[in-house]
Amino acid sequence: MTDARIRRPSLINLRREIIEGKLIDTLMRTAIEYADAARGLLILARNDEYRVEAEVTTSDDTVTVGQRQPSVTAAGLPESILRYVMRTKESVLLHDVADGNLQEREARIRRLVDSNIIGIFVWDLDDRISDANEAFLRIVGYSREDLVSGRLRWRDLTPTEWRDADDRRVAELEATGTAQPYEKEYFLKSGARVPVLVGAATFGGRHDQGMAFVVDLTERKRAEEEIRESERRYNEVQMELAHVNRVTTMGELSASIAHEVMQPIAATVNNAKAALNWLNAQPPNLEEAREALGEIVKEGNRTTDVIGRIRALIKKAPPRKDALEINGAILECIALTRGEIVKNGVSVQTQLAEGLPLIQGDRVQLQQVILNLIINAVEALSSVREGARELVITTGKGKPDGVLVVVRDSGPGLSSAGLDRIFEAFYTTKPGGLGMGLSICRTIIEAHGGRLWATAAQPQGATFQFTLPAQSNQAA
Repeated sequence: MTDARIRRPSLINLRREIIEGKLIDTLMRTAIEYADAARGLLILARNDEYRVEAEVTTSDDTVTVGQRQPSVTAAGLPESILRYVMRTKESVLLHDVADGNLQEREARIRRLVDSNIIGIFVWDLDDRISDANEAFLRIVGYSREDLVSGRLRWRDLTPTEWRDADDRRVAELEATGTAQPYEKEYFLKSGARVPVLVGAATFGGRHDQGMAFVVDLTERKRAEEEIRESERRYNEVQMELAHVNRVTTMGELSASIAHEVMQPIAATVNNAKAALNWLNAQPPNLEEAREALGEIVKEGNRTTDVIGRIRALIKKAPPRKDALEINGAILECIALTRGEIVKNGVSVQTQLAEGLPLIQGDRVQLQQVILNLIINAVEALSSVREGARELVITTGKGKPDGVLVVVRDSGPGLSSAGLDRIFEAFYTTKPGGLGMGLSICRTIIEAHGGRLWATAAQPQGATFQFTLPAQSNQAA
């Protein structure tokens, strides 16, 4: 038996000698022979930087091992292969003939990918992300160390509610090799979410690996939200202007409204007096008293209807879409303006077609349009000194479906310049007018899917027409 104490100094010397160079030489020679390769690199990581410690090459029967410490570059070794080896701890062999072309091609592709503003990553069906460019890492908030460590998995980045969408795209990849871009969200490293647009494709004939392209939609979503907020504010302003216009209109109709309200009230008072008289008779005439009380109820309901319509026109409320019979809406507006019509000596004729389809819209807004057109016509007719003051309101079927409303007067009419600008905001031909009425009317009609326009009437006057589509279930 050999004395271990005698052998120990020799072992220590041998270890020191090998550590000084022979271990690396022996390791590299053994590895190159075992792999039957023409070239090999020994790469070590120091402070998150990969450096080449040694290189072995073969030429004929000669094996040369040299030590050097440059940083690893794409020209020296394809970076994706380096990362693959670091993650999987598996050996990778490169054919010597294709080595130079592969390295050059890899360097070009790597520059293209890394400089791209679109996020790009390499995936597999085991959820792994084996490689990614800086744009993708920036989108999800991870570092390259996180990537190299294997901690990035695309399914873990996906919130639960988007998993089904991912599964559908995976099935699409397996069937066609590509997945059409779709919107989803990723979890950031911080736990927050980022909206993205993702598309993917497989590598050649392999359906278990491929490349994904990711676009950060944060700015686009922010812009869309700003647009929605702008539209919301615009609609609020439009509603406010429409409300102001209705209140102004009601102010102009105050005398007419007072007349409409006073009529049923006066009738109610008269019927109440009659009922008292019949009850005080000897003997009391209960049948006549009952009839008088019935008239009181009828006139009271009429008063309630008038006040209800006025309140609806003045009230500020969000638009509603209800089934609406246009002829009834027009007759209510004529009733509200009867006082102004009579005061200005205007003759109103109605030609309302029967069997018109119902339209779907906000009754208050559409009556606001009709009221504006009637009041404008009455004001225009008030300046007529000779000839009849006629206002004709016509309804008919619109093309291809829906209704057509025509309001024609025999007033002084509009100049060609006025016709061109009549619907512009703040344009007015009235002294002290705001110039908002017709602009608001056109906005209301267009919001209901219709059209409002004006033409010169013959031989004189102006014609305003608007169309409204029929309720959708009647259009067919």
